Amino acid sequence: MDFLQETTLKLADEWGPIFKVLGDPTRLRLLLAMHYRGQGEASVTELAEAVGVRTATASAALVHMTEAGTIQPHKVGRVVRYSLTDPRIHELLHHLGGTHSHDPHLPAG
Repeated sequence: MDFLQETTLKLADEWGPIFKVLGDPTRLRLLLAMHYRGQGEASVTELAEAVGVRTATASAALVHMTEAGTIQPHKVGRVVRYSLTDPRIHELLHHLGGTHSHDPHLPAG
């Protein structure tokens, strides 16, 4: 395998799962909501309300993103809170125009 083949294969293997997550509009909106919070965490209910989807829809998307390794759940008492953990997604969302100006619908992180 030559350099170009090796490089493209490596990049496709690395970025393919990330673009699969980003390719779903609900997951992308949830990631953007987490990104706008900066380093904060949010519950499934907070995120669902922020992006205008049902809690069950947000929950299913969050499970998928957790399995993909793009977000991390953190249990606080009886509530699971989620945060963006993949720095590549963080950087990519900046390139898409996602700044850290806090969403007024989410509590400050």
